[in-house]
Amino acid sequence: MLLRLRLMSTSNTAVATDSAGLTPGRLVVRYWLDALWRATAAADTLRERAANMSAHEAAGMPPLLHFESELVADGRDLDPPSNYRLLRVTRCGTDALEKHVRKGAAPVIVVDPRAGHGPGIGGFKRDSEVGMALLEGHPVYFVVFDPEPVEGQTMGAVVQTLAAFIDIVAGRHRGKAPIVYGNCQGGWAITLALSHCQHRAALAVLNGSPLSYWAGERGVNPMRLLGGFTGGVWPAHWMSDLGNGRFDGAWLVQNFEALRPEGVFRKYDTLFAQPEAERDRFLEFERWWNGFYQLAREEMLAIAGELFVGNRLENGEVVVDGHCRADLKRIGAPLVIFSSYGDNITPPHQALGWLKEVFATTEDLVAAGQRVVYLLHKQVGHLGIFVSAGVARREHRAILHHAGTIQDLAPGLYEMVLDDAAPGDAATAARFEPRRLEDLPFDANPAGFDKVQALSEAAERAYAQWVSPWVRMAVTPESARLLRELHPMRVSRQVWSERATPALAWLPWMQQWLDQWGAHDPDRKANPWYQLERVGADAYAQAWESWRTSRDLWAELVFQQIYAR
Repeated sequence: MLLRLRLMSTSNTAVATDSAGLTPGRLVVRYWLDALWRATAAADTLRERAANMSAHEAAGMPPLLHFESELVADGRDLDPPSNYRLLRVTRCGTDALEKHVRKGAAPVIVVDPRAGHGPGIGGFKRDSEVGMALLEGHPVYFVVFDPEPVEGQTMGAVVQTLAAFIDIVAGRHRGKAPIVYGNCQGGWAITLALSHCQHRAALAVLNGSPLSYWAGERGVNPMRLLGGFTGGVWPAHWMSDLGNGRFDGAWLVQNFEALRPEGVFRKYDTLFAQPEAERDRFLEFERWWNGFYQLAREEMLAIAGELFVGNRLENGEVVVDGHCRADLKRIGAPLVIFSSYGDNITPPHQALGWLKEVFATTEDLVAAGQRVVYLLHKQVGHLGIFVSAGVARREHRAILHHAGTIQDLAPGLYEMVLDDAAPGDAATAARFEPRRLEDLPFDANPAGFDKVQALSEAAERAYAQWVSPWVRMAVTPESARLLRELHPMRVSRQVWSERATPALAWLPWMQQWLDQWGAHDPDRKANPWYQLERVGADAYAQAWESWRTSRDLWAELVFQQIYAR
């Protein structure tokens, strides 16, 4: 039988013959041989992912920047100290994008999100936010952070560090205020930095950054409901105590994956369907996705209690450094808010809803001298806002290209509309349409969340007084380290390593053997059995999506019955 199969697939040329000329029996054999080859190739990719993850951790989990850089300032040297560092981008390999930098151009600072992952996503590849800023002629700085926080690091320390970095960059460029680019958490962090005391920027670009934490569309944005089902902040306090004062970012990443389980299935299914085409892209993204960083207990509790559960930023109730309140009305820099309807983590409701809470009318916004420009994408997801090469080349380059125009706009609210009629010149094809604040269809404070806030504060006080001291007494550095190693996000990755499963060391040899026997079918898409497999995979993904939709609708209904009656 093996001899017959080998004769059927003696070369890649033979494998690539028209499937229509094969008998049904041979089509079945070809499909199963190719399925075995794909399964082996996909498994070997997961093995390599585990190896990359271990190597990255062994190297100290450095930032995953595509660009060369030099250190400008270290947050550990500031008062209060933090684990943030300011880098100057110096070179873009053989592309030499740094040669585009114009003398006198405003510097750009890119601040990456610190929400479980490490830094690098804003400069992950050539066509990125960093790459577009260099193409537009700006000197570029990049803010990174270390895997471990400074002992006792607070949210205020982070905000003050970012404010100091803004001042440092301005000082390096003869007082020219920088354009500050914030991704997700980096966006609301720079908003805090610019909304207290007298820190200034030429332009603040907020990409997928939540500022109205209770807002969202019913049945579509379930993450905002989480505090109502867990009792608020105290679970984060408990996990930080078990982590010996550290909150493991892997928990945040796990929450992101749970939002759309069909997306997780499609990620692995796409790798299995076309491993030869997907391998490099999969490994590149997973290097960042599986780099789990730590947050300090004090920092995590402030983020959860003051912002996501407490939603205190809209009302100016967040005290950044003990004496300065974060007042969103005092932001002097024009704001560009980029969000997407396809983003279920930071929907437009959370990115824009705060405006009507801070400024009652459009006239109030104008009287405050503020310019707000918003840019809406119809479908890109949360990560796509930062990592999509197409979004970088179109939306991000357009924002930077029109930075001067935005600064010169009269105070008010504008929608930035990109002209689809000139895709080859997207960087220059933009209009700024005046809008009314009253017409924004986003409710910042739906009913019920104030009760969640009250419950959270009561539960947190009880836990902090009666439970936390005992947990801290029982936890040791060794137990915290073991808990991190046993986290499902790490175990599910490392189980594919040769250390955990020695038999996986045979995967490269097995794939080579299958290649020699011609198991790989580059013409698989014409095979009706492969087409049937794809139909089944799509149906399975749709089933996951239907379940997730039902779950989110039920969660919304239960939340309304408990808190909003």
